[in-house]
Amino acid sequence: MIPITARLSIDEDEVSESFLRASGAGGQNIQKVETAVQLRFDARRSPSLPDAVRARLERLAGHRLTNDGVIVITAQRHRTRERNRADALERLVALIQEAAAPPPPKRRPTRPTLGSKNRRMDGKTIRGDTKRMRGRPALD
Repeated sequence: MIPITARLSIDEDEVSESFLRASGAGGQNIQKVETAVQLRFDARRSPSLPDAVRARLERLAGHRLTNDGVIVITAQRHRTRERNRADALERLVALIQEAAAPPPPKRRPTRPTLGSKNRRMDGKTIRGDTKRMRGRPALD
């Protein structure tokens, strides 16, 4: 079991890994060793996820989610296969943790205080006086 939160964990059998050659510069090693990891997690059919978490996870996954509901995470930052596997799994766990977190409390609108209204009006009065002094002198 892969622990996500205190009350949520997913089975290791739900996550599949495949290895491929990493892209980019790297010389001869990168051309012959498959160090990049492509991790797949079927979020839509996972029995471990509650419906609310599943819906938020699909929304958060964005372009990493396929049409079948499978989350695909590719890791190729590191030089070794083991580090890339750990990196991909960490990113999946972080994504599910973010989906499992409770939503932030709803914003309650507030009104400006009387003091802040008065300070705003005083500032506008001072600015208006400054601009009025730039004009032509009054004819008396």
